Amino acid sequence: MASNATQYNNLTPAKPLDQKTLNKMVWRSMNLQASFNYERMQAAGWLYCILPGLEKIHEDKEDLKISMGHNLEFFNTHPFLVTFVMGIILSLEQQKADINTIRAVRVAAMGPLGGIGDAIFWFTLVPITAGITANMAINGSILGPILFLLIFNVVQFCIRFFLMNWSYSLGTKAIELLTANAKEFTRAASMLGVFIVGALTSNYGSTSIALKIANGEKPIVIQDILDGVLPKLIPLTITLLLFYLLKKKGWTPVACICLLLGIGIVGAFFGIF
Repeated sequence: MASNATQYNNLTPAKPLDQKTLNKMVWRSMNLQASFNYERMQAAGWLYCILPGLEKIHEDKEDLKISMGHNLEFFNTHPFLVTFVMGIILSLEQQKADINTIRAVRVAAMGPLGGIGDAIFWFTLVPITAGITANMAINGSILGPILFLLIFNVVQFCIRFFLMNWSYSLGTKAIELLTANAKEFTRAASMLGVFIVGALTSNYGSTSIALKIANGEKPIVIQDILDGVLPKLIPLTITLLLFYLLKKKGWTPVACICLLLGIGIVGAFFGIF
């Protein structure tokens, strides 16, 4: 369905898209990866997401066909931040910009979002939210998983709606703001995520040594000695061990989970933990 056309037949700028259409495309963005494949990645889902906007922008059926064709080309970006790219591309489509320009902007916009999205969601939001709510679930509160899903989804939907409206109003200027600060933003978010994970390890790490040495009426508690050296030393040691295995030895997360399970079973059986 790809086209070799470099410009549309009707070059008159279209009317701005109404809020209802923008909101509709935000909801559709949840289906970005519904037709994921290894040839064009998210291309089919991308076209499905922005199709309501394209249909309103291109009243000329031939122009709509051309637009759908080049929007079915390779596309891959962070699924939670895709509305940022959608807003920019729809702004260009509305202005009936040169098709090669739209292609170039689409590629330029989708690239940096992978690192930024990972830093925001997987390295910051998920560790913070999961760390807090998992402790609630361990203590028997059903609010733990409910709060996790509620907080995570409220944040990601707020970001989706904000980015759609913000990037659509800014157009290509949004890319300049993104690329100028992408590296610094990603680094800052990653550092915050690492800091939070460290704090959660210290606050919620509960692994302790159960061994005691007989000493008359007052046995020597090994854990008390370790706490005197460094509080939460065991959780810290486990965390550093997992980091070493993941980064230096190439272990997978599943292998690390199996190791922890094995250590926990053996340690509990012999009364070590």
